[in-house]
Amino acid sequence: MNDKKTIQLNVTQGGLVHNFNAGPSILPKEVFEEASKAVLDFDNTGLSILEIGHRTQLFQAVMEEARNLVKELMQLGNDHEVLFLHGGATTQFMQVPMNLLNENEVAAYTDTGVWASKAIKEAKLFGHVDVVCSGKEQKYRALPKGFSVTPTSKYLHLTTNNTIYGTQWQDLSHFYNAGVPLVADMSSDVLSRVIDFSRFDFIYAGAQKNIGAAGVNVVVVNKNILGKVNRTIPTIMDYRNHIEAASLLNTPPVFAVYVCLLTLRWLKNQGGVAAIEKVNNAKAKLFYETLDTLPIFKGPVVKEDRSNMNAVFVMENAVLEKEFLEICKEEGMIGVKGHRVLGGFRISMYNALPLESVRALTDLMKEFANKNG
Repeated sequence: MNDKKTIQLNVTQGGLVHNFNAGPSILPKEVFEEASKAVLDFDNTGLSILEIGHRTQLFQAVMEEARNLVKELMQLGNDHEVLFLHGGATTQFMQVPMNLLNENEVAAYTDTGVWASKAIKEAKLFGHVDVVCSGKEQKYRALPKGFSVTPTSKYLHLTTNNTIYGTQWQDLSHFYNAGVPLVADMSSDVLSRVIDFSRFDFIYAGAQKNIGAAGVNVVVVNKNILGKVNRTIPTIMDYRNHIEAASLLNTPPVFAVYVCLLTLRWLKNQGGVAAIEKVNNAKAKLFYETLDTLPIFKGPVVKEDRSNMNAVFVMENAVLEKEFLEICKEEGMIGVKGHRVLGGFRISMYNALPLESVRALTDLMKEFANKNG
């Protein structure tokens, strides 16, 4: 890169790494500090968190507090149970219909991207699937509008936020009156904004974006929808068994659960979901307002469906795209390259990402546009 293309930022970063990775992603600094201490000595026991027994009172207290914090942050009652399970969100693509859908029954699904399509594929192994709406014809750049759900459907499945395509259902209230149980993959926006979590009968989310470390999946289930299928469910796949065992049916990913606990404590200390939503809205507002004022960059998603968590954008000139990525790397901005399906750029603005990181990126975008626009 020649000298005339070199960009001088107006902010002093002091070696700071700005982590825009889509997942595993940024976590609060306090979480890293506490987790690292626990690796050496957990709770002044002389034992590492990596070696304590999962059935000891030490870890049972960790699991119980983590489960209770999820319920508190989501403002859930006694009908809902919280589980910390193996397998990530992808396992839930098949475990949900295995537990909820008989072979002769129909489940309704919304198709809004790669992960929703994968969920549809797995559900077809267990029963009939009615794809009530799809954004495929719009290349998933917009969420489908106007659809109906057959009242006899066992449940309606939606993906609240799409990490690859950068879309997000901004208003979930129209799903509440679907007349059937609601199932949601909230992997990339769970606990990022205030919604009525109690209206959902089943929520699942890979922890590695807003809740904690990779290796554990958070499941929130209304107990009343379970136990209604005819098939024999393998012991380890039956949610009822995990509820009865308080997420200790088998050895859980102990360290990952502990990191979730620390992250949930951090979120509560920030003021909870309502407080973090204000920060997330500020980050998204700053980024999208900057994007829309710089013709050199393009945002392919329709404005009303833009995600506050995962923003995708492109350039017309592939040479400039490569140059911009190189500059991002030099300036300590990690994870800006777009998903392999779309190319271009993607930044993830999860709960733990500070506003200062978005400000640093938008300053860089402005400087780059001034040099190359």
